[in-house]
Amino acid sequence: MAVQISPEYRPSESEPFMNEKQREYFRRKLNGMKDEILKESRETIQNLQAETVPHADLADRASTEAERQLELRTRDRQRKLIAKIDAALRRIEDGSYGFCEETGEPISLKRLDARPIATLSIEAQERHERREKIYRDD
Repeated sequence: MAVQISPEYRPSESEPFMNEKQREYFRRKLNGMKDEILKESRETIQNLQAETVPHADLADRASTEAERQLELRTRDRQRKLIAKIDAALRRIEDGSYGFCEETGEPISLKRLDARPIATLSIEAQERHERREKIYRDD
């Protein structure tokens, strides 16, 4: 059974790290993000289905097609985000949520609040980005 927290609750550094309240807070936050993405996705599908009337003007047709492509790319990014949200929810269940995958150290609550799917501490993320920049193909 989930622990009860008030809507005003925010994780604090003065509490034990990843206690039941904090885990429930992040579980709710992640589920809220997922619900919002799924809602937007359903709206996109409805909009794409509703816009089946072909445009006579080539410029209008091209503009509509460009908008559809942008919308589909956005939905694809959100589909990938849902996978990351699901992975974060699994980490909450197995007890590894909130800990850096690289160092094992706790990820700051501020970082997790801003980016609940984070798997690396800020320091590890910066190292990762520097390595990526050095080794990427230009």
